[in-house]
Amino acid sequence: MYKDIDNYVKSCILCAQFNHRRQKIPGTLKPIQPPDGVWQLVAMDYHGPITPTTQRGNKYIISLTDLLSKFVITKAVRDNTTHTAVRFLKEDVISKFGTPRCILTDNGTHFTSTMMDELIK
Repeated sequence: MYKDIDNYVKSCILCAQFNHRRQKIPGTLKPIQPPDGVWQLVAMDYHGPITPTTQRGNKYIISLTDLLSKFVITKAVRDNTTHTAVRFLKEDVISKFGTPRCILTDNGTHFTSTMMDELIK
């Protein structure tokens, strides 16, 4: 009986018209254009929390990847805050390799804060 009801509901045109969708509406993702050169477009993100915690208390890994060359810079860090991301960019990226033209992130709060905006300007 369950199969009969399921088949009837699936084939019912009125049911399909008036039932609400139970899935999320597809997003509007846009393709990312390939960069023109090295260090033109980089992607940055946090990974973690990772267990076990290191002896120095690091629970996260922050990474920055050049999307053209696939060159990766990573660092183990204690937290996933804006302050840590800014310090990573200043000390481990910009001071050693220069300033990338565009940074792509997942728009997490640690990447969209005013402190990060000030560094980018």
